[in-house]
Amino acid sequence: MPLTVIVQDRYAVLDLLLWRAYGRAGNTAAMLSAALKLNPGLAALGPEIPLLTRVILPDLPTTKPTTRKVVSLFD
Repeated sequence: MPLTVIVQDRYAVLDLLLWRAYGRAGNTAAMLSAALKLNPGLAALGPEIPLLTRVILPDLPTTKPTTRKVVSLFD
């Protein structure tokens, strides 16, 4: 379920809102793209989001644990 936040700080930008909500867990480029799709017209407001603007943040993408094949140079 997407998270809805209301901008409370001056000079807030979308990546800062994503960082505050998800920290290092979010892939910034993918999350920015998804957030802009969820908020049509947000980019038209400029780089700094005005105070009291309601912004919908996307869910974290589900990631499957990846397995890597270990290669040994000495076997």
